[in-house]
Amino acid sequence: MRVQHILIPAALCSLVAATAYSEETDHYRLEKSATGYVRMDTRTGAMSICEERSGQLVCKMAADERAAYQDEIDRLDGSVKALDERVAKLENSLSARLESKLPSQEDFTKSLGYMQQFFRTFNDIVKDMNKDDGDGGSKLNQKT
Repeated sequence: MRVQHILIPAALCSLVAATAYSEETDHYRLEKSATGYVRMDTRTGAMSICEERSGQLVCKMAADERAAYQDEIDRLDGSVKALDERVAKLENSLSARLESKLPSQEDFTKSLGYMQQFFRTFNDIVKDMNKDDGDGGSKLNQKT
């Protein structure tokens, strides 16, 4: 009974390992060509051209795959540039709107001068009104 408990899990583990090894070895297929090898990814269909250099297999993408990758890179590059331009335009319009709402230093100084003139005139009116009451401005001095 104990032998069965050991043999069944061992058989299952070896079956799983063999399946994983089989999947890994079946992932790529190498075919000899006149200049080297052609490697095909059996899952995606991607092909690479391989050469033997210094005892190692060096692979490069096939020309049409490289062209497809380059087309995708160009498309993404254009998309990034368009997004950069849009962000710059939005930032510029936002800062332009903020700057257009803020008065210039000259406008601020001019407005401050108007306010000072208004308050001096208003203060003079209040003093005149207090003189007319006969206080001589004493009520105003007491409040302030």
